[in-house]
Amino acid sequence: MTLYTQKDKNIRKTWFLMALFLVIIVALGWFLSYYYKSPQILYVAVIFSLAMNFISFWYSDKIVLALNHARAVKFEENPELYRIVENLCITVGLAMPKIYIIPEMAPNAFATGRNSKNAAVAVTQGLLQKLDRSELEGVISHELSHIGNRDILIQTIVVVLVGLVAIASDMFLRMRFLGIGRGRDNDRDSGQLGAILMLIGLVFIILSPIIAQLIQLAISRKREFLADASGVLLTRYPEGLARALEKISSDPIPMRYASNATAHLYIANPFKGKQKTSWLVKLFMTHPSIEERIKILREMSV
Repeated sequence: MTLYTQKDKNIRKTWFLMALFLVIIVALGWFLSYYYKSPQILYVAVIFSLAMNFISFWYSDKIVLALNHARAVKFEENPELYRIVENLCITVGLAMPKIYIIPEMAPNAFATGRNSKNAAVAVTQGLLQKLDRSELEGVISHELSHIGNRDILIQTIVVVLVGLVAIASDMFLRMRFLGIGRGRDNDRDSGQLGAILMLIGLVFIILSPIIAQLIQLAISRKREFLADASGVLLTRYPEGLARALEKISSDPIPMRYASNATAHLYIANPFKGKQKTSWLVKLFMTHPSIEERIKILREMSV
């Protein structure tokens, strides 16, 4: 299987998972409508999901950059960084993205935006100070691969859908505990079929946010491997990215502005001390093992 075949396969899987998210949201809306005998709930859920998708499509990059305190940088401020990004963009055939610097001494980077013509690459101050040119090229090529592979928009949409599922589930559980809507329990739940539907619905409400989160993280991990391979294809120097990942993962300085909402965007886990842990915690991690990524990169050099 070639890199391009794997890319197409991952994109198809992602669209399938996104369709699955939509099914989950519709199912949640239907169940809540059935439980409260109010079809308006389903209509509101659909309208709300469309509105959130619109906001995420047009404004997600600005929101993400603001959350991380990123500042736009001009050519005059850092000509070396600008030339590295420009040269790699020319090589891969991408439009020049906007460049941002994050005031963090922990080395890291991410890409965001809705498409290749409206993309941004953000790097921390620590990344610029602690990596040499070949390592920095490896990181930038990885982030440009996320743009070229159309990861940035898909990841944002998935994040929004995960949030919708979690919000709907939380609202229902809170209403249940507060006793809202219990007045018609006898009419609604009469009979064995009603009891079975209610049990299935409650289990679904509780488990759906967990399932949604697992799907989100699975997409993130798969795309990190693909971006590594695509970046190496661009620079033709796997060792540069491998050394960069070693420096990023071993750096002891924690990130001040990283959050669970944006952690999956970074090239490496921004939360220090969580790289090596139990299999259960790894199941919910946004990034694959750094050791595994480095091992694969160095096998490319052989």
